[in-house]
Amino acid sequence: MRTIDDITGEILTLASTHFKVDRENLSPQEDFFKSLGIDSLQALELLTRLENHFNVELPDYEVQGVSDFQTLAERIQSRL
Repeated sequence: MRTIDDITGEILTLASTHFKVDRENLSPQEDFFKSLGIDSLQALELLTRLENHFNVELPDYEVQGVSDFQTLAERIQSRL
């Protein structure tokens, strides 16, 4: 079973690769809008990629208002 640290690490790696940001510049507590320089449409794109990667479905009500990597990882872990 994946730990929260494993999931967070995978999210950070996927996000850094997709948005071409150095992985070392991202931390779990950061706001992904600011750290990745993305807008809400790009955030939805990221969520779709994460759903596919982890093979989960994240309902809108669970991710609404979530803007940091750590909380996103917790939401994903609850669906695994």
